[in-house]
Order: sequence, then structure tokens, then C-alpha cells
Amino acid sequence: MTTLNHQQLNEEQAVLYDEMKQAKITVLQIGEGNFLRGFFDWMLHECRKQGLYEGSIAVTQPRPGGKPKIDALAGQDGLYTLVIRGLENGESVERTEVISVFGSVFDPYSEWESYLALAENADLRVVVSNTTEAGLVYRPEELVEGQPIQSFPGKLTQLLYRRFTHFNGDPERGLICLPCELLERNGDELRSCILRYSEDWGYSEAFKDWVVKHNRFLNSLVDRIVTGYPDDAQAEAWFGEWGYSDPMLTTAEPYHLWAIEAEPELEEVLPLRKAGLNVHWVKDLKPFQLRKVRILNGAHTLMTPLGLLYDIEQVREAMEHSVLGPLVRNTVESEIIPSLSIAEAELKAYAGDVYERFLNPFIRHRLTDIAMNSLSKFKVRLLPSLLHYAEGGKAVPSGLAAGFAGLLRYYKVSKTEAGFEGRSLSGVSYTVRDDASLLASIAEVWAEALEQHWPQEKTTMRLLGLTNVWGRDLAAEWPDLTAALSAKIIEMERYANE
Repeated sequence: MTTLNHQQLNEEQAVLYDEMKQAKITVLQIGEGNFLRGFFDWMLHECRKQGLYEGSIAVTQPRPGGKPKIDALAGQDGLYTLVIRGLENGESVERTEVISVFGSVFDPYSEWESYLALAENADLRVVVSNTTEAGLVYRPEELVEGQPIQSFPGKLTQLLYRRFTHFNGDPERGLICLPCELLERNGDELRSCILRYSEDWGYSEAFKDWVVKHNRFLNSLVDRIVTGYPDDAQAEAWFGEWGYSDPMLTTAEPYHLWAIEAEPELEEVLPLRKAGLNVHWVKDLKPFQLRKVRILNGAHTLMTPLGLLYDIEQVREAMEHSVLGPLVRNTVESEIIPSLSIAEAELKAYAGDVYERFLNPFIRHRLTDIAMNSLSKFKVRLLPSLLHYAEGGKAVPSGLAAGFAGLLRYYKVSKTEAGFEGRSLSGVSYTVRDDASLLASIAEVWAEALEQHWPQEKTTMRLLGLTNVWGRDLAAEWPDLTAALSAKIIEMERYANE
């Protein structure tokens, strides 16, 4: 079967492709992976389809290991297929699109001069990246003339210096940088890295001043699950239907969100909202970050220990469970949302989107993967909601108490050769992955409780008093919490023994 290329396009797709190939390069994308192809590239394709955007993208990979994907994309004329599938307003949807936004696809490590030459392109306006959190870091690197820089921030520093030099520091030639890495204040971090490389490499104060004053490094929050290449049987079925194969095929959920800390006037550069996309130009990202951490991530951390204790394997199963599903919904709506100072209607609408995403039958999100480092996750995602009630002198909320009790019971572990092991309520063995010193502290309490035949309330009090785990003595600060969690744990164990 023929691999996707421009000759496989239908008439409508061919028109879009030809227009894109004639368009000027206006965006540099550093990142060839599934996420950007299922997120930003799809967005720009939507803008182009609607006649809202005229430019195209030059795409490169952020590290040498990405060359096979870059070569595959180049071999497909920069084309790839995106399938969006899942639940939307309660209905199952599946939409297929051939994405044509890449006007140039190349490897910057073997074509270093081609990469730097982009700096001299007067039409270039935007740099978009997704190099993972590990890619957006400063690592000291030697500057050797004619040799490619390995790191993403280092490569961008070189591009900006070439641009500064070529355009004689023209204030109008600065770029808008939109990092999509999942780091808080990702734009600030990128600018910081660039200034450190500029210092290391002896670049002038005039260049550093131009970087700060005439380039934009925008903090943003991205949210979409891009599930990548499907299983082989599904891929082959689609290929048979389409009449071509596509090694660069990727899949994504319908939901998408991009919150960008910048003025709405940037719509003139990237008309994303005009295209009907869920993109927000905002003064402050904090409300978006807060609702994601407390509601989406919080629901994950609420359901995960409990789900694993009841031998549930995936998020969708947990949401469909007759007891756990309603517990998650009720806790989010009756306990977590009231603890946030954001408009209730907005939060409830967001929570509805979250439930729909959790129920997507095409996403297999394993609870064991979410469970890793649950102690630190709980402190950030759920403990602040609990403390909202403690500080207000209110009763311990039942749903959050159930989640916390589930966490303590899930961490009822002992040290073995395989690591720290626990057992579900039915006796199934599992290994807990978390900080070894914290696990050791918790295991010590559970072991002493077993040896001394402590009542559950004493055990819970000791666990809540582990200041190295929680950063505070929760038992001393909120005595009612000990009783509430103990009752939940006893109830769980009773259920298991019935």
C-alpha cells in the first residue's frame, strides 16, 4: 500500500496543500512529536482551512534522536493523518483530517546552516516548542563555530543572535515564543535559559537587551490527550478505508485547551479564537492552572488509590464503577469546587468536560501510572481543598476523607526485595512507587501498628503526624481528621471481609 504523500490527496486536500506550499514560513516549530502534531499543528490547519491564516511552519526536532520522525515526515511531503475520537457532549465522535501545515521539514543537526538561515527570514513571527520538561532546561554547552547546539534553549539562543545580527537589532524583528512544555511559567524559564547562554557565550548587552525588550516569551498552559499511533489492527483498518498507509498517523481526544498569558491583540498574529478553538488570551494563568490541578488532577489522585484497592485498572473503569464513579463526581462538585474562589458555573462546566474525558473509550489511562508519587501529588492536588475546610472550622468533608483514607490504606506497605509492597482489599499484591525515605517512614508506622495491635485511630494519628510526609502535623492541627479517616479505613476493611 502506498504511503501518504501529496498524490493521495483529494481535490479539497490538494488545494489546501498547494496553498500551504506556496505560503511563507511564519512559524518555527521545535518538536516533531505527537503532542504538537495533535495540538498546535491541528489548530493552525483549522485556521488555514477557514482562510484565517496564510503562513506555514518549518519543523525541526529538538534532539538528534528525533531524526527518524523528521525523515518520515519529509518523506510524506510533511503530511500526516490525525484522527480525533472520543466523547463530545455525550456523543461518540470520530473525525479524520490530513494535516498540511509543514512548508519545511528538516534535521537541524545535519542542516545547521538551514536552521540558522531561518533567522534571516523577515516573515518569521512565532516559535512554538514542545521538548518535554527535560528539554526546557539550561545545560552548559560550548559554542563552536559551525557546530550545532544540542539543547533546545541553546539552539533558540543561536537563532535569535543570528536574527539580531542580520537585522541590526531591529525592534520589529523580535519573535513570539510559545513554549508548550508542561512547566509552570514556561515562557519565563525559556527566557532565563536564553539569557544564561548569552552570558556564557559572551554576547553583547545590546543583544540581551533586545532579547528582553523586543521578543515575547509567553507563559502558557496546554491541555489535550494526544494518544499517538493506534493499535495495529485499528491502523490497518483505517489504512484499508483510506487507501494509503501513514506511519505518522496520530490520534487525539476531542477536548483541547490552550491558555496563553498575553493580550488578546495577539489574535492578529495567531487567529486561534476566530477559528473557534478553545484558546484563551489571559492576564493570569493561575485560575486555569488551579482548576486543572484541583479538579482534573485532583480527581485522578482521589480515584487512584481507592481504585487500585478495589482492583480497578483504568480511569474509565473507575468512573463507570457504581460506587467510585459517583464518589468522584460528588466530591468534585460538593467539596472541591466550593473550596475554590472561581465562578461556580465555570468550574462545573469544566468538571463536566473532565468526566467526559475520563470516560473516553479510546483512552486507556492506567491507575498504576497515575499512582506514582501519590504522596507529593496529594499534597498539591487534594490537601489544599481539605485544609480549606479545616481553616474554616468546618466538618471533615466525606468524599475528600474517603480519598485520603484510600491513600493511607494504599500505602500500607512493607519493604521487600521487589520494593515497597502492599495488598489490595482482595489480597492482590502491588508495588508502590514513591520516594523511598517517605515510604520507609510510612511502612514503619504500619509495621509497629501490626506488632503492637494498635487500634486504627492510633495508627491513623501516627500516620497523619509524619511531618516529613505532609510538611505539617495534620493529626495535631485537625484532630477530627484522624477520626474521620479511621472510620473510612475500618469501613473499607469491613467491606473487604464481608
